[in-house]
Amino acid sequence: MHCIVPEAEEILDKEFPVLDHGFVRLVDYLGSDQRIVQSARVSYGEGTKTYRQDKGLINYLLRNDHTSPFEQVVFTFHVKMPIFVARQWTRHRTARMNEISGRYSVMKDECYVPAPENIALQSEDNKQGRKNEPVSEEMAARVRAIMEEDAERAFSNYHELLDMGIAREISRIDLPLSLYTEFYWQIDLHNLFHFLALRLDSHAQYEIRQYGIVMLDIVRKVCPIAAEAFENHKLKGKSFSGREVEAIKAMLNGEECPLEKRERELFEEKLR
Repeated sequence: MHCIVPEAEEILDKEFPVLDHGFVRLVDYLGSDQRIVQSARVSYGEGTKTYRQDKGLINYLLRNDHTSPFEQVVFTFHVKMPIFVARQWTRHRTARMNEISGRYSVMKDECYVPAPENIALQSEDNKQGRKNEPVSEEMAARVRAIMEEDAERAFSNYHELLDMGIAREISRIDLPLSLYTEFYWQIDLHNLFHFLALRLDSHAQYEIRQYGIVMLDIVRKVCPIAAEAFENHKLKGKSFSGREVEAIKAMLNGEECPLEKRERELFEEKLR
């Protein structure tokens, strides 16, 4: 059965803005919650059940990592983002993508400049992240001015090279990492949930989290039951190692936590 979701049809080809120049757009979708349950039940030939039974089945499948029925649902997105975000994005190799090429096209004069409230110093306990509190208004203004001046200079030189007749593939070399790129990205729901679990985590970089927030909202339109199950069991749920389970048992028995310092810190973070 071909699945049509009215809520998804309403947002097809609509641009949802992200950051200062970016967006996420749902180009197409294949399947829905119905397709997941149809796929799961095909082995014993039973048709669609009630909403309550379908919801129970989807939650069971997701909770127990029976992933293949979720692979039956496919999303195609058109996304626009800074290149440094795209490089994080393409680490997820379970999707198909086609990116705009600076060899064929003249790149738009668009670079990402973070908002003042998103400019922070390097974290002292997170080697790859920023502190939670922003810098002063004066420092943020100076940081933004430096970035804007560098982007303006880079594009001025870029267009000068193009005007000289230099090949586009050479002229683009000096463009900054903040340059916006675009691509079509097609992925099944199982791997999309894996992408979102990582990129919506509090440790992920702020900029890519903003894309994850919008994409999860789109998934809610297409597969509301599956999206709710994902949020409950994966995004907001926690798994515990064998040693952590032993620590929980010890704590319930009023005993000392047996974990080492670093293990205990991570364990307590999960509990919080």
